[in-house]
Amino acid sequence: MNLPTLGYACINTELRKIGVTTNRGCKAATLKKSGIQYASKLALENAKDLYKTIVWNHQNGINFFRISSDVLPWGSKINIEDYPDYNEIRSVLELAGKFANTHGQRLTTHPGPFNLLASPKEDVVLNTIGDLEMHSKFFDLLNLSESPYNKINIHIGATYGNRESAARTWLTNFKRLSSACRSRLTVENDDKASMFSVKDLYSMIHSEVGVPIVFDYHHHKFCTGDLSEQDALELAISTWPKDIVPVTHYSESKSLHENDSTIRLQAHSDFITGTINTYGNTIAVMIEAKAKEQALITYKKNQT
Repeated sequence: MNLPTLGYACINTELRKIGVTTNRGCKAATLKKSGIQYASKLALENAKDLYKTIVWNHQNGINFFRISSDVLPWGSKINIEDYPDYNEIRSVLELAGKFANTHGQRLTTHPGPFNLLASPKEDVVLNTIGDLEMHSKFFDLLNLSESPYNKINIHIGATYGNRESAARTWLTNFKRLSSACRSRLTVENDDKASMFSVKDLYSMIHSEVGVPIVFDYHHHKFCTGDLSEQDALELAISTWPKDIVPVTHYSESKSLHENDSTIRLQAHSDFITGTINTYGNTIAVMIEAKAKEQALITYKKNQT
């Protein structure tokens, strides 16, 4: 069976056993006590372990990876260049990016749900812009493309009582981002019927500014926009540049897997038991199962 390109997100459970992680961080109180020197030290350790993770992925036949948003602690509040270890951090990230680009390792990221370009609150929007720009500068340090091949993926975040109005606010604030950040940005369909379906994103966002849509199979089950899975997938695919393989997300319900009605249906399962249906399309699939690379490896074994 021909499988789509498969990736996993942020944490490598095998490497974590030996202390390799890109998620070292510190609380505000620790930052205040220990200073930027401590955050810089953590960032350098994270950068070195990011390189190790990318190499591990290549050695294990995985060429699609979502980088954690925690590589640069407080990176959206601290000017990256102000890290005392900035030059070494930059050198390590250049090495990691060179390895990724040389060996066809596709790297992406998915900033957290607090990134709300549609918020009516200016302080929230400013924090969002700062965080998204940090991710874009981070990708610059890795020498990654200014395109959705190396995507920075977000949700619209909320409707604030009016979906159309929220979309217009999002579009206004999208234009406040740098061109490099805008060129990497993608948007994803939501897992609540009251939020943004693929059809909503297509008509309200993509049609206005051309931002590609990341189709999430699991989310679509809860917010269909009256489209079938295939139609929603292919509508999302149509928003991507022709020379870039579209990214999708795939997970299954932990509640159904464990036959536990106390768990939200939307919660992600540890592994995948179904089959990812590409409907004959060429796509890259980010597996969002909680077992991370082990879920990917197990899925591949079960499909071959």
